[in-house]
Amino acid sequence: MASGGLSVASLWTEVNRCGQNGDYTRALKALAKILQESRDDVTALHCKVVCLVQTGSFKEALNVMNTHSKVLGSAVVFEKAYCEYRLNRVESSLKTIESASEQTDKLKELYGQVLYRLERYDECKSVYTDLIRNSQDEYEEERKTNLAAVVAAMSQWENEDLGLPESTYELCYNTACALIGQGKLTEALNKLQQAEELCRVSLSEDSDVTEEDIESELAVIHSQMAYIMQLQGRTDEALQLYNQVIKLKPSDVGLLAVTANNIITINKDQNVFDSKKKVKLTNTEGVEYKLARKQLQAIDLNKALLAMYTNQAEQCRKLSSGLQSQNPGQPQPVLIQAAQLCREKQHSRAIELLQQFSEQNPESAPVIKLTMAQLYLVQGTHVTKACDVLRSIKEFKHKSGMVSALVTMYSHEEDIDSAIDVFKQAIDHYQSQQPGSAAHLALVREAANFKLKYGRKKEAISDLEQLWKQNPKDVHTLAQLISAYSLVDTNKAKSLSKHLPSADTMSFKLDVDELENSHGATNVRKKAAKVVGENLPKEQRERSYYRGRKKGKKKEQIGKGTQGATAGTLITLNLAPGAGCSGFSGDRVIL
Repeated sequence: MASGGLSVASLWTEVNRCGQNGDYTRALKALAKILQESRDDVTALHCKVVCLVQTGSFKEALNVMNTHSKVLGSAVVFEKAYCEYRLNRVESSLKTIESASEQTDKLKELYGQVLYRLERYDECKSVYTDLIRNSQDEYEEERKTNLAAVVAAMSQWENEDLGLPESTYELCYNTACALIGQGKLTEALNKLQQAEELCRVSLSEDSDVTEEDIESELAVIHSQMAYIMQLQGRTDEALQLYNQVIKLKPSDVGLLAVTANNIITINKDQNVFDSKKKVKLTNTEGVEYKLARKQLQAIDLNKALLAMYTNQAEQCRKLSSGLQSQNPGQPQPVLIQAAQLCREKQHSRAIELLQQFSEQNPESAPVIKLTMAQLYLVQGTHVTKACDVLRSIKEFKHKSGMVSALVTMYSHEEDIDSAIDVFKQAIDHYQSQQPGSAAHLALVREAANFKLKYGRKKEAISDLEQLWKQNPKDVHTLAQLISAYSLVDTNKAKSLSKHLPSADTMSFKLDVDELENSHGATNVRKKAAKVVGENLPKEQRERSYYRGRKKGKKKEQIGKGTQGATAGTLITLNLAPGAGCSGFSGDRVIL
């Protein structure tokens, strides 16, 4: 006879009745009386664990299982793994699942949720694909929703087409997430509008659901719509929609954090008072368990940037240093530190910091060195050092944009030899890798024009000959070549002039003024006594083509701007929007 005069059989009847009615608190009281009579009753202990799980008492349930582990054994492996999962001990949950002697459907279901939380999306996709293929119950739509969320989160979603139906707003929403990842923003927005319509229809069928309930359910869809608008440059519309979501005060802390973060990215270095209020929403308890690592990192980077924008130097250093220690090879934290140093007019220290990071992390060297070059230019007197840094970036060394930038900077410093060397190295590269390509010939053309502009006719001859051989009908190049040879080899110039079209043809096809104004013909128009030849001193030659600085005027400085503007625009990351929340149906227990 149990305490209180009730028999054990009566108590079990009470437990069964309470379980059917969902009154797990009352069931726990009956189970406590049963366990007073039989402390190690396996069935009673198991039922107690289930009731504690159903009431959300995960720590207490885990304590019961650990205390009676010898008695319960593998009978509660699912419940243990689930409690660990709900307590955000995800790695422990994974070990518990993998240690199970048999992988039941319940464990597979939980395994999928754990893998999703750990961002092991390939394995997670395999688990859900298998579950959908081999299960037939009321949870089929839920599994498809989760599979769609996995696909949306995978980095290789471009080639993913699982043919999942879009019969529910959750499935429709996750399809939109995948479309965003593929850059198909218009299609994604249309899909979200479809998801919104499905959600309204679905919820309006329930008479107990209010309009406020529907708006709360739509919050994640609206936030994702705003995210797309923001990517499309429709920031005013995006901001309005984001603020509507914030006003609803959604219970989903992940949604709240992402929405607040994206408002901060729109504010940038303006409206910092609003941003300081919004940043508090990204610190809500539990947000670290709702967002992916990349989302959390983006939010933390934005916090550091916001601290910099609001002149909280120590806070900026603390946040960026913490990020760097968590992700030693990631360049953004050190770039933020360098930006903060620039705001404090400590450009030399910023460059030293970047140089050290570049040497320790060669995979991030290109972006770091570009920033170093910018800092040298900001100082105004270190253009040559900036050029040296840029030329050390092997990945960009022969790109047309880099060649153009280097030639411009060297020309500004009147270092024509170095500018020509940049052309030479780039042309040699394309000659070996892509001979005769459009990029190769474009570089040769620019090199020839540059040499002619600065009086280097002899050096331009080989480039012009190469261009003319590629296109013998190019009269303009031929004229430049004849002009160049006329100053170094008159016989060769006469020989080449035979290839010119007849006078009648030229009168129709050539603009004589344009030809005379070309780089190759510039000196021909000057008086004979003033013709500039290759044998003249370098200084005199270059002054014929380059107007030096006038006395009393400072030389213009490339890249020189206000100190504040430089610091503010140093990091191109700025406040990058975090990815939208994927709809993943987790945290349910099947008992």
